[in-house]
Amino acid sequence: MTDVEVAKGSRRRTAGIIGAIVGLAAAGVAAGVATERYLVSRSKKAEDPYADEEFGVWDFDEELTVTSDDGIDLHVEVVDGPDDGPTLVFVHGFCLDMGTFHFQRKAFEGKYRMVFYDQPGHGRSGRLAKGEYSLDALGAGLRAVLQATVPIGQVVLVGHSMGGMTIMALAEQVPELFENRVEACVLISTSAGKLDTVNFGLPEIVARFRRPLMPIVGFAGPISSAVVDRARKASTDLAWLLTRRYGFGTQRPSPALVSYVEKMNSTTSTDVIARYLRTLYTHARLLVLGPLRRVPVLLVCGDRDVLTPIAHTREIASVLPEAELVEVADGGHVVLLEHAEEVNDAMDTFLTKVLDQ
Repeated sequence: MTDVEVAKGSRRRTAGIIGAIVGLAAAGVAAGVATERYLVSRSKKAEDPYADEEFGVWDFDEELTVTSDDGIDLHVEVVDGPDDGPTLVFVHGFCLDMGTFHFQRKAFEGKYRMVFYDQPGHGRSGRLAKGEYSLDALGAGLRAVLQATVPIGQVVLVGHSMGGMTIMALAEQVPELFENRVEACVLISTSAGKLDTVNFGLPEIVARFRRPLMPIVGFAGPISSAVVDRARKASTDLAWLLTRRYGFGTQRPSPALVSYVEKMNSTTSTDVIARYLRTLYTHARLLVLGPLRRVPVLLVCGDRDVLTPIAHTREIASVLPEAELVEVADGGHVVLLEHAEEVNDAMDTFLTKVLDQ
């Protein structure tokens, strides 16, 4: 058999495998449509403490655009506060936007000056023209936001998930900031590495496939991404259920809150997601957290977070022994929304203590 024939045979087998997977997936989707709609309908009828909450609606005192080193326009909002205190700078996570800090924005309004921005490819910020997103670039983007909004004075950095990783990247790039400008850090539901070992709460036999699928997803082109985006929009009920499953830890979270998080997720395109995966998958900064030892750190994580598990937060705590650790019972990945009162209380107590020293 010639090399050409072997190659053709291999391609046919690959095509056959892919076809079988697609066929099974299609059958599963078809069989599950009625079930998912029933589950969503039942869930949304539950009593909802946030049914009347105006998510994503806030006041701000200044709106500006900050251009990052790689040419991306970042959407920034500033909420004024006392001139004699630090500015709180909030950095959101993957597939989310500044709206993740909805309840923190409400809780600390008037108490601190605050800065919020959408990370590259998220919310109202621009996208990278080509290539992959990197945490190094995100760290540089945060530095650009600081230079534009807090050119002098003290800051407190608050990062959720990928936002916490962005702060770690900044600390690695500009450690001197943590000697004279950064007064404290709050890291929520984040990780310093080993995300390639996370099984997302899936059985090991399923989770085992995550590694070989990474290159396929990472190199998804704009055409295939557009197809996936259309599929995501066509199956909003399934997206809602997945958001509830992977974002929350309580058995019956607020339906309005789940819908709010799902809306943020859905506005992040598949193309952007694909071009972020490698940098998140290879993130490893546990050994370069030295600059964070120079400032007070509050670590917060839900004990049912399946995306950045509590073990990752405990590992950061082992490297930062002076850090305060708050583990929120029944908290998922968006613990700052799901258990906002508990997270806000922890932040308020922490900030009052470290800023009064």
